Amino acid sequence: MKPGTKLKSAVCDTEVMVIRAADAVVECGGVPMADERPAERQPVNPAFADGTKIGKRYVNAAGTLELLCVKAGQGSLSIAGETLKTKDAKPLPASD
Repeated sequence: MKPGTKLKSAVCDTEVMVIRAADAVVECGGVPMADERPAERQPVNPAFADGTKIGKRYVNAAGTLELLCVKAGQGSLSIAGETLKTKDAKPLPASD
């Protein structure tokens, strides 16, 4: 997986773009994501059904992986069972 790669969910409409890559398998709704959406959708795992929001960046706890959600869906993003968190915006410097 390299920056710029688009991944699509096998369980919902979620699509993400890789911003910062790591050697890991990204999952959505508990099912691995792929370059192409499969013809038949699998069911969403209820433990990973919090959803994704368009325009939000998702990162792992170590900060080695960053994904940008380009299409929202019902499944939540995870790696090896660890749910990815939304990245907080950096505060702007104060102007005088």
